[in-house]
Amino acid sequence: MTVFLLSETLRFPRPDLADPDGLLAVGGDLTPERVLLAYQMGIFPWYANDTPILWWSPDPRLVLFPDELKVSKSLQRVMAKGVFTVTVNRAFRDVIEQCAVAPRGTGEGTWLVPGMIEAYCKLHQLGYAQSVESWHEGALVGGLYGIALGRVFFGESMFTLKSDASKVALVYLVKLLQAAQFEVIDCQVTTRHLQSLGAREIPRQEFLAHLSMALDGEDLHPRPEKFAAAALIRSSWDS
Repeated sequence: MTVFLLSETLRFPRPDLADPDGLLAVGGDLTPERVLLAYQMGIFPWYANDTPILWWSPDPRLVLFPDELKVSKSLQRVMAKGVFTVTVNRAFRDVIEQCAVAPRGTGEGTWLVPGMIEAYCKLHQLGYAQSVESWHEGALVGGLYGIALGRVFFGESMFTLKSDASKVALVYLVKLLQAAQFEVIDCQVTTRHLQSLGAREIPRQEFLAHLSMALDGEDLHPRPEKFAAAALIRSSWDS
C-alpha cells in the first residue's frame, strides 16, 4: 500500500493512485487553496482527532444526479404541508456544528474535528461553502452543507433532529442546483440513506470524467448568488 506524504507544495498525486480503501495522501494543511484543489481533482479530506490530515478518493464513488432524486409520497406530503421552513446560508456554522455532533450509525466518532469546522467556515466566508437549513417552529432541526464549484456540488454532511428535516433540505438543494444547471452532487461515501434518495455508486474514473466535464470552462470563483434566493424553489416542490 502506497500513501503519499504531502509537502508544503500545493500539489496532490493522481487520485487513481489511491489505495483500495481510497486513502491517497497524508499531511498538508486545510488552507482554502489546498482544499479547493483537492475537490477539483476528486479528492477530499477526512480524518479524526487522533490522526494527521488524511486525503481520500474512493472507488467506487457515490453520486446523486439531480434528475435521479427519489422523493417518496410521504416526503411529498410533508413538503406540501409546509412542515419545515427552508433557508439557504442562514446558519452555516450552526449546521456544520450540528453535523459534528450528530450520531453516526457506524458508532464511529466525528470526523468533523475543530480544524475541519474552521476550514469550511472559512470557505463559507469566501463564498464556496453553502448550507441549506430546515427550521421547525423557529428551531434549526436539520440541514446540510457542501462546496459548490463549477457545475458540481460536493456534499459534505447532513444532520436531522426531526424526521424528514434533512431530506427536505436535500430536496430543496437539488431543485436549486437544477435551476442553476449543476450536473452532479458528489456524495463521497456510500450510505443507505443517500441511496434511498437516488444516489448511486459509479467507478472513480467515471466520476472523474463527470467532474472534468462539469468544471471545464467554468468560472471556479465563488458564485454565492446561485444560492441567494431562499424561496426560489418552494413554488415548484410539487412539480
